[in-house]
Parts: sequence; structure tokens; C-alpha cells
Amino acid sequence: MAADIGQISQLLNATLDPTQHRKGSNLLPARPPVAPPSLTTEAALKQEAAKPQYSLALLNIVNSDSLPSNTRLAAALAFKNFIRTNYVDEEGNYKLTQDEVATIKERLIGLMIASPSNVQTQLGEAISVIADSDFWRRWDTLTKELVSRFSTSDPKANIGVLEVAHSIFTRWRPLFRTDELYLEINHVIETFGQPFIQLLIATDSKITENEKNKAALQGWFETLDLQVKIIYDMSCHDLPPIFDENLASISELLHKYLTYSNDLMVTDDDTEASIVDTTKADICELLELLTIKFNEDFSKYCQPFITSAWNLLSSVGPETKYDALVSKSLHFLTAVASTNDHSELFNNEDVLNRIVEGVILPNVALRESDMEMFEDEPIEFIRRDLEGSDTDSRRRSATDFLRKLQEKFERSVTGVVSKYVTHYLDQGKSDWKAKDTAVYLFLSIAAKGAVTAAQGVKTVNPLVNVLEFFEQHIASDLVGESAEPISKVDAIKYLYTFRSQLSKEQWKQALVPLIQNLNSQNYVVYTYAAIAVERVLFLTDDAGNPMFPRADIEPFAKDLLDHLFKLIEKESDPAKLQENEFLMRCVMRILIVIKDGATPMLDNVLAHLIVITDAMKQNPSNPRFYYYHFEALGALVRYCSATNAAAFNQKLWEPFHQILTDDVTEFMQYIFQILAQLLESSPSETISDNYKSLLGPLLNPTLWETRGNVPACTRLLSAVIPRVSKAIITDNQVEPILGIFQKLLAGKKSELYAFDVLDSCVKSFEPSVLDQYFKTILQLIYTKLQGSPADSFKIRFARFYHLVSARLEAGYGADYFIKQSDQVDERAFAQVYPTFVLAETQKLARPVDRKVAVVSLTKTLCDSQVFAQKFQKGWANSCRNLLALLANPPTVASGVGDEIIAEADVDDIGFGMTFTALNTCKPLARDDFPDVVSVAPWVKEYMAAANQRHGGAVAGFISQRLSPEEQQAITQYIS
Repeated sequence: MAADIGQISQLLNATLDPTQHRKGSNLLPARPPVAPPSLTTEAALKQEAAKPQYSLALLNIVNSDSLPSNTRLAAALAFKNFIRTNYVDEEGNYKLTQDEVATIKERLIGLMIASPSNVQTQLGEAISVIADSDFWRRWDTLTKELVSRFSTSDPKANIGVLEVAHSIFTRWRPLFRTDELYLEINHVIETFGQPFIQLLIATDSKITENEKNKAALQGWFETLDLQVKIIYDMSCHDLPPIFDENLASISELLHKYLTYSNDLMVTDDDTEASIVDTTKADICELLELLTIKFNEDFSKYCQPFITSAWNLLSSVGPETKYDALVSKSLHFLTAVASTNDHSELFNNEDVLNRIVEGVILPNVALRESDMEMFEDEPIEFIRRDLEGSDTDSRRRSATDFLRKLQEKFERSVTGVVSKYVTHYLDQGKSDWKAKDTAVYLFLSIAAKGAVTAAQGVKTVNPLVNVLEFFEQHIASDLVGESAEPISKVDAIKYLYTFRSQLSKEQWKQALVPLIQNLNSQNYVVYTYAAIAVERVLFLTDDAGNPMFPRADIEPFAKDLLDHLFKLIEKESDPAKLQENEFLMRCVMRILIVIKDGATPMLDNVLAHLIVITDAMKQNPSNPRFYYYHFEALGALVRYCSATNAAAFNQKLWEPFHQILTDDVTEFMQYIFQILAQLLESSPSETISDNYKSLLGPLLNPTLWETRGNVPACTRLLSAVIPRVSKAIITDNQVEPILGIFQKLLAGKKSELYAFDVLDSCVKSFEPSVLDQYFKTILQLIYTKLQGSPADSFKIRFARFYHLVSARLEAGYGADYFIKQSDQVDERAFAQVYPTFVLAETQKLARPVDRKVAVVSLTKTLCDSQVFAQKFQKGWANSCRNLLALLANPPTVASGVGDEIIAEADVDDIGFGMTFTALNTCKPLARDDFPDVVSVAPWVKEYMAAANQRHGGAVAGFISQRLSPEEQQAITQYIS
């Protein structure tokens, strides 16, 4: 039955009504409601979405003039979301019928162009999702269709077309050069290039024609701005021939609009940039690209732009509406300063003075708008100032320009700027704003290279003394009660920036006053203090040892944590409570540093984290905050659960169960990782029966359909299986578990996770449990090996084989594997073993994996009947592989495995991506044979005993099947 438009319209209207929303879940049963609820709106829409032609029904709603605009917008949004998850699978195959795909492509562009702008945005995003998988080979008519809709009279139509084109072409910007990418770009240039140039000429003449018509100008400038963006898109890898041939006229047009002015287009609002200024900013961004990438071609046209950018910077006011224009003009001048052709323009003390006076100072000085943000939106102020989200801010851009000049002319720039620093420091005795300017200028010339997330500034300007400057001008603001909040922030930021320049002794003096600033009443001051404390605790020497190890931090960790929790929990509103991720990041870092030193305060810390969890789940709004929060919980579990498992089981189960019951999807993957960590690090006798109840929901296939859940669910399932293996057998759950294995194996992106589940089964169940399934398991794996498997897949298969082969005492072993393989095909093992087991064994990188291979090969040589009698050549090759492994015998660290927590920098994590791993919960490499303490003596002992057991047969094989050199090498292990 096809989807019903009337029914869908009603349901979409219901989604706009907040009273209709209810969190439901198929994950864990909620407590039974008083009365049976009707089907939720979301669930009813899901039912409609499962019917044929649902996507086309949504497009019909979007296209219906008789329906309210809100319903049409909701349909466009639903269409975009549906396309995102239901258009193609992971392999790029269509999930919809060919007819539906063809109809969508036929109707979508025209519908988008005819729609209101809010609907246009949603449909445009849907088009770029489709283009991601289909453009250009499966949708090679798209650019021709776009071009056919260019209009010389209707800017609205052009805006729709160009929005689509830009959303598709902009994907090229971050990509690496490949043949396939260049084929796509060339396809666009051939089909789109010439008509695009003609539209550019038409746009220019329409702007000239309509210079007194504000509405028309607005439309044509929006068209021009998109065209400037598209020139950038199409040139981001190479300059297309059509642009190269027309570079003189394109440059002339760009210069015309960089210097364009029309009073009609000026906005009254100080914060709202006009479309003309936005276009100028985008022209500057394009000029920066042309200067950096195509300087040879563009250099001869560059001079007028330098003058015009300079004049722009000298003439625009401090209003925030000009921020993007100022910053992009500065980016362009920074690019100019890095070229050999034009940088000499700046190599003159008089010019440098004019630059500092006319461009740098006005753009680094604090403005009223900065102070308003400092007071009214402190978290935004911090993110822009410290996190680098201010790449388009005036301050950051002016600093980048100054640093580029200093790179070229270090002594001159340092000399010129130092005079201004002295001047503003002098003024700063009575004016804190002047002092802020002085500190900012000094930071700009003192730091060389980027401020790294891990170490701050690594290299400083040798012509200045950063420590002396701190002691003379800044230290007093760090400790002074009466210092202005901005001055305190400058002092903390200075320490933060130059943190790796201070010795441990200097840091010991600075750390206590830094921590005391957490007591400030000012939001920005205490947040900066938390940021700096966290980064200092992250600081290591060249050998990777922390500057402040656990013993230094433990004495005041409790007070520090209590204070941080007080600051976080000051706000009860869920969104406000999650606003300040920097405080939570500091909590996380302290818990990582003190490790099981958190045990004495465990109840208190856990109580705070649970309160925060319960508040967040009402409205998860800041992915960074809740990421750090779950890392903090993960650290607590990792380091303290071995001795406090009962406390964790008791306290975490209820809040976690509630999150799963309420289907708080944002938290699912974190909860699964923490539960897996808790299972792995708790002694087995402390494992709560609650975990048995997790298994049913974990085996629910719908849970595995969300790609982001897969790594976390696999981790948890692999951890649960060994702990509840008896219950799994009793409840007939082996088959559903293997069903998950099969599902994971089928997907290219999930195939390695399939082995995690399989390894867990082999370690947890006796052969009699898996016998009836093992043939099918091998059949599925062999089928993948026959295709063109990834190297990682081949290595995981080799490891799986060795695990089965090594577990001889459990009833597995090489002969068990061969017997099962023979049921698939009697020739299969002889083909698979040399190619995919022996060939990959030497590539096993982790000591735990190499150790499993040593145990496997040793037991094969000593105890396999099939290798003894049938695979004589295979026996010899196995022996050679074993000798190669023993040449550098794997040593596995005692206890938890051979890996420490990989302290990846959390700034590198793509929040909101499909899966975010918790560093504190990363699985350790488990040693499957902890009783084999030292590999070489164990091999010697095992082989000698086996040789005796088999009446000298092993020694016989050695003398018959190996070369004299190999015999000599292996004999030491048997004598």
C-alpha cells in the first residue's frame, strides 16, 4: 500500500505541536504506563515511511499550494532526513526503487527553485545528499539541467540553481587530488563552465542596469555572491581553462565589485552585513586563493587589489557588520605578504608603521561589541577568543597578517611593534583597555608558529623575553584582587599560550594563583582558569611524562573537583548546565590524572556526575560537554571499578537504564562504552544480574541499523558474552548473536567488528555449542575472502584462525578448523591457509596477537594430525612462520594488556560524527593466554613434552621436512 498524502500531512502537522511529542523506545521496556498510549506521531510517521513512494508523497506535499507553509516546510525537512538515511546503503546501492530515484531527480530541481527560501534550503540540502552518492556518474544530467534553468531576468531562479551548484561543488574544497575527483571537476567545467561565464556577464549588466532599484539589486547581488563562491569551488584544485582564458576580464569584474558602493545597499543595523559587503568578503576569499595557488597567473592583476583592500581596511568602521569583510581582506593581504612578488611592498619601516597604526591597532583593540559579548555572552566570547573559532574575527586576522610580516621581516616588525607595546603599557597604568592592547600586540609578535592544543606556543621570537614580560607586566594581574576581569583573563591567557616555555619550578609558583582564579565571580575569568589548569595537567615533557603527575595533583583534587561541580551545577536549566564544556573538560582531566586516587571521593564524584547526567538527558544540547562528561565517567569506571564494582553497579544502573528506556540517542554509544568498560574491569563475581537483561535489547536488530551505534554495541556485546555465557546457552541466544555477526560481516564498514563478536563467542563457548554454526560462519568469511578483501580484513581473519587453532585444550585447534572447513569445501583450507593465514601472520602488529599466533603454530606443529599426515609442506611453512615470530618474541605487558590509554587530543574529535570513541574506555588488548608468561621457554617446554608424548614424531618431522639451517634453528626448542 502506497504512502497516504492526507495521513502524512496530518502527522507532519502533529510534529509541529510540542504536546504530541513523546520519547518512546524499542530498546528497553519502560515502566508500564497507567493507560495504553496511542501510537506516537514519530512511530506513525515511521510506519508511513516504510510504505512505497513515501519520498514522492512528501514532494507532493511540498508542491501543494493548498497546504499551509509550515506543513510544506515540515515535509521538506522530513524529505531531507528520509533521503539522508534511506537513499543508498553503505556500499552506495539504492535502497529505493529505480523508478522512485528517477522521479525524485526529475522533479527536485524545479520544485526547489519554485519553493520559498526556507523550503529551498531543505531541498537544496537533500540534493547535495543525493549528489554525494550519485554525482556525477549516476546523475550526469544534473549540471545540464541546472544550466538550462539559468535566467537573464529572474534572479530568484538563479539563486536556487546556484545554491544547488555551490552545495555540490563546495565538497571539492577539502578533498585530496584523485583521478576520479578530476574527472568530476572536468565534467562540470565542460557542461557548466561556458554558460556560467555568460551568466556572470549577464549578472554584471543587470547590476549596472538596476543601480537605483534596491529589490532588483538585492537579487542580482545574491546571484553574484554565489557566482564568486562557485569560481572558488571550481578553482580550488586547479584553475579551469575557461577561467584562465578569461582571467583578465574576471579580475576586472572582481575589482569593480570590490570597490563598488551604492547608498541604497547600506544596512542601518550595525550588526547586519549588507549583501554588497558579503560579496566583497567572498571576493577577498577568492583573491586569497588566486594569490596562494595561482600566483604565477594572477600576479600581474594583483596590484590594484592590494591598494583597494588597503583602502577598504582604512575606511570601514568598527561595527560588527564589517567583521567578515575586514578579516577576509586581511587574509588576502596575508597571502600577498607571503609571495616573493609583492611582499617587498611591506619591507619599509614607514610602511610598517602605517600598517600597525592604520590596520593592526584598530583591529586588535577591544571594541564595545567585544565588551558586550564578554558580559552578555561570555561562553561565546571564550570560544571565539581561545578556541580559534574566531578565524574570521578582526583580532585573529590582524594577528595572522602581523605574524606573516614578521616571518618575512622579523627584526623590523619586532622593532616597530615593540614601540607600540611600550606606548600602550605606559597608557595601561591608568587605562586597562590600553594594557589589553599592549598584551595582545606582544602576544602577536612573541609567538612563532601556531598555538598547539597540546603544548601552546612551541617557538618564541628570540628578540623578546616572554618570561620577563610576564613577571614585569602581567603576574600582578594574576594575583591582584582589584585587577579588571579582562586583565585577569589576559594574564591567564598569557600563561596558557606560553605554557610550555615555563619550567616546572616556574609552574609550581604559577599554579596556585591560577587555581585561585577559579573562585572568581566572573564567568570568563573562572572559565579561562579551568581551561589553563586543564591544559597544564595535559602538559608532558619530550619523553611523554606529565609535568604534574598524580602525586602533585592528588592533595587538592577533591577541593578542585567540588568547586568545578559547584560551578557546573549552578544552573539547573539543562541547556545552561551544559553550556560550559571547559569546566567539564577540567573535571575529566583531573580524574584521568589522579586515576584510582579518586577512590576515597568516589561516592561524591559519582553522585555529581549522575546529577549532571539526569539533567542533561532532558535536553542534550552541547555535544562537547556531554562528551567530556562521559569521558570523566569513563575515567572513574576505568580506574576505580576493579575495587568498587558493587558501587558502580548499584549507582549507574538506574540512570543508565533510564537513558536506554527513554531512547536518548545522543547518549547511547557513550553508555554502551562505559558499560563495556565496567564489565571488563570489574571482577567477574561482582557482575550484576542487570547485565543479563541487557542482552535481549542488545540483540534487537534495529539498534544495529544506526551506524554510530555499531562500534559501541559490538564492544558491549563482546564484553557481555563471556560474562553471561551460561545464560546465553540456556536462553537459546547463540543464534541471534551469530545473526548480529552475519549482519556486521555483510557491511564493508562493519566487517571488522564481526570478528570481535566471533572472537568473544570462541572464547566463551565450547565447540559443541558452535558446531552446528561453524560451517556457515566459515562459508560467509570465505565468500568475502574470494572478493577483494581489505588488508585489515585479511589480518583479522588470520588472527581469528590462530585464536581457534590455539584453543586446543578447549576442544578447538587446527584440526577442528580444518574439519569444519572441509564441510564447506574439501579444497578450501589448502587454499586459505598459505594465502590468508601464513602470509598475514607476520603482519600482526600487536604483541597479544603475535603471542596467539605463536601458541597456535606451536600447537599445530605438535598436535595436529592433519598437518602431520596431509599438509607436510604446510607443516614446514608453519614452522618457518613460528621461527620468524620467535626471532623477535612478543612480550605482552603483565596485567591489563599492552596498551595504555591513548591520550588523543579531544580537539581532534569530530563531535556529532557517527561514532565518538571515549579515550578512557578504549578496549585494552586482552592477553588470551596469560598463563604463557614468557613465549620462548613455553614453546621449548611444549615442544619437548609433545615430542615425548608422540614418541619422537615431532623431532622426526623436523629432520624430514626442514632444511639443515631450519633444523638447527628449531632444535633448540625441542632438545
